[in-house]
Amino acid sequence: MSNSNQDNNTFPIITKEKDIIYPPLIEDIKDWPIHKLTENRSAFVKLLEKYSYETLKRKSTSFIKELIQKTIFQEKTRIKMEPWRIDPPNDRIFWNRVRKKINETDIDTSEQKEKNIDESLKLIIHRYAEEIVGSFNIRTYKLIRKILTILFKRLLNKGIKVSTSNVADKVLLDKLNIYGPIEKIRTLATKGTIVILPTHSSNLDSVLIGYTMDYKLGIPGPAYGAGLNLYNYGPAAYFMNRLGAYRVDRRKKSVIYLTTLAGMSKLAIQNGTHSLFFPGGTRSRSGTLEDKLKLGLLNSVIESQRAIYEEGRDEKVYVVPLVLSYHFVLEAKNLIEDFLKKTGKERYVKSRNEFTSFRSWTKFLYQFISKSSTITLSFGEPLDCFGNFLNDEGESIDHKGRIIDTKDYFFIEGQLTANHQRESEYTKNLGNIIAQRYKAENIILSSHLVSYVAFQSLKRANPKMDLYSLLSLPEDEFFYSRENFVQQTAVVIEFLKTKASLGQLKLPEIFEKDTIEIVLNGIEQIGTFHSNRPIMVHKKGDFYSQDFRLLYFYNNRLESYAFDSEIEWNESQVVYQID
Repeated sequence: MSNSNQDNNTFPIITKEKDIIYPPLIEDIKDWPIHKLTENRSAFVKLLEKYSYETLKRKSTSFIKELIQKTIFQEKTRIKMEPWRIDPPNDRIFWNRVRKKINETDIDTSEQKEKNIDESLKLIIHRYAEEIVGSFNIRTYKLIRKILTILFKRLLNKGIKVSTSNVADKVLLDKLNIYGPIEKIRTLATKGTIVILPTHSSNLDSVLIGYTMDYKLGIPGPAYGAGLNLYNYGPAAYFMNRLGAYRVDRRKKSVIYLTTLAGMSKLAIQNGTHSLFFPGGTRSRSGTLEDKLKLGLLNSVIESQRAIYEEGRDEKVYVVPLVLSYHFVLEAKNLIEDFLKKTGKERYVKSRNEFTSFRSWTKFLYQFISKSSTITLSFGEPLDCFGNFLNDEGESIDHKGRIIDTKDYFFIEGQLTANHQRESEYTKNLGNIIAQRYKAENIILSSHLVSYVAFQSLKRANPKMDLYSLLSLPEDEFFYSRENFVQQTAVVIEFLKTKASLGQLKLPEIFEKDTIEIVLNGIEQIGTFHSNRPIMVHKKGDFYSQDFRLLYFYNNRLESYAFDSEIEWNESQVVYQID
């Protein structure tokens, strides 16, 4: 981190990771942990089944029976209400068979009853394990690596000739804005297992992170969870099935399924496979930074560390928060519509999908070809699985700067002991710390800044309107005074500089420039490929929006902080209305 000066105030500016491609930590892909993990897939499936069964068998027989009955009900509801093409053709037959078997326990002898319940549990676990566990094919991975390189070069760079490899690579690295302690993360990847915990905005996220870890950081590809919905389409399913991804079906909420899914994560980490999962669970529909994290997979991090110590090994599990930021989120329109529909209920009025008309599609394709963009990845300071910071050697440091032994977290009366209640508290604490780190590691983009100023100004110009009324206003009747907008943005920037100096967020190099340059950069970048732009420059010089809902979506990245009440909002009229 370096200090820069703007308007005679010193504030912290973070600088990009240098544009180099690090050498691979493991040269031969055959030696990658993800390849070794799935090389004997059937053996790993059996290991997962054993873990899941033993975990659930801690409960009483009557409890497990109720669990199975609830699972059957949930699955039959899913089949009826939310079928997918990827679902097995014998889904209904299987669950009818399990229901028949479990119903027979009502008339069985106690011994036979327990046997049938046991067999039913094993059948369900086996079905889930087979569905969840993926595979890793080296030839497919190399092919996808080439395809993604071309795709990202095309997506991020205007007019680039991908045949000129050296130049193209340099420009690609320039457009992938990577921040954070990369050297430290690489060192830790040689000492233990890395678990990347990113924010989630787009279906592009997992592919982008995996690609960046391999292509840029030289860290072997991770095991990661991919939504089962992505397997609904032939080409996507073909590749996803061969890239080390494990399948996550977010329709399934049963304890048996979630236990098996967490077991997949736990065993992968325990076996030394670098991993990636989204603790927020799904893509952020509102565009905000996640603050309520799913604890199931996070708990697998704690459990895997304990299991490693129980095996007599000293390797540590390191978690790395990662904040992804886009000037443009391809799915933004659908995401914000989903959010508004869920939260607004009867107040929600659906807008026209931006990709319904031929004109919209042609406009999108033209912009895709002719525009350039950047993607920002902010790797946070690595932590141990309890949320403690680490020194360069990977040793855990407490709040007083003292080195601590994380084995002590698992000891009770001098014995290394599994205590699931205590570990659930560790998990909650880790979840809270990760959510805090997301805000601290978040890099404020110029596009998020201008959308925040624009939407907050619109809200203040219409103080009696609720959110849903505000979003229903006709965009063509409202304009932003260029002069007043820039003045208000300058106020917000000064406020953000203060917060950055306190370590509550990060400001990139663009914030060294004059306010007008920051504003125009943000407007140029925001929603690059949307057919209707969140904010644009009018030919007369003032600003306007073509889509208030998209403006609200991108505004929410900064609104996550709830800063609006702390900022001094300009009394001059930023927004004016044309009758």
